[in-house]
Amino acid sequence: MAELDLNQDTVQLIIDKAHEFHAGTDVIFPDDIEVNDERWASQTATNFSNDPYYQELKTAIDDLEPDQQVSLVSLMWLGRGDYSISEWADALKFAEETWTDHTADYLIGTSLLADYLQGGLEQLTTEEG
Repeated sequence: MAELDLNQDTVQLIIDKAHEFHAGTDVIFPDDIEVNDERWASQTATNFSNDPYYQELKTAIDDLEPDQQVSLVSLMWLGRGDYSISEWADALKFAEETWTDHTADYLIGTSLLADYLQGGLEQLTTEEG
């Protein structure tokens, strides 16, 4: 059974903050970025470092413990369709192996982050129920 090592209220807070940030008029994701484009994540961090919505979202993610960040990344991948619910353990393992201290930038630089997190959360809660 897939379990989330993260409080659902915390995930919902991050979803809400991602919606606020990505709804900004200056936040535009280019069509040609790769799914894991580190340059885009870095550029996003540079471009929006003074944006209060960006700062709130980044702080919310950075304040998580590394294992919680791993769960959040895995949840995003689940919601994006990179992994199925039956592959949850594989997603967690890969996220742990590739974790860096730039996890917040990676997540924030992901177009539709809030939707992916919500989708992953729904899959996990459906699995548990």
